[in-house]
Amino acid sequence: MTARQLRGALLLAAVVPLAAATAAAALRASPFKLYADRHRIEITARPRPGCPRCHGEGGWWAGGALPEKEACGCWSDRRELRIRLLPAPAWNEPPF
Repeated sequence: MTARQLRGALLLAAVVPLAAATAAAALRASPFKLYADRHRIEITARPRPGCPRCHGEGGWWAGGALPEKEACGCWSDRRELRIRLLPAPAWNEPPF
C-alpha cells in the first residue's frame, strides 16, 4: 500500500464517523426523530416544544366518558419518511 492509498484510507476512516456524528447532532436539534434498524429507516416529526396549543406535549386529552388524546397540528400534519431496506422475514411454520 502506497502512502497516497494509506492517506486516503485514513481520511475515509475519519470522515465516516464524523459525518454520522454530525447527522445525529443535526437530527437531535431538529423537530424530527430518526429510527433505523436493519429493515427500515424512518424520519418522523416530533411535537414543537414552543407550541402555544399543546406546550410540547403533542396534543391534549378530550374529556368525556372515554377520553382520547387529540393530536396537535404542530407535528401530526407533517409527513414522515420511511425507507425499507430489507424485507421482513417470513414465518417458518404453516398458517394453521
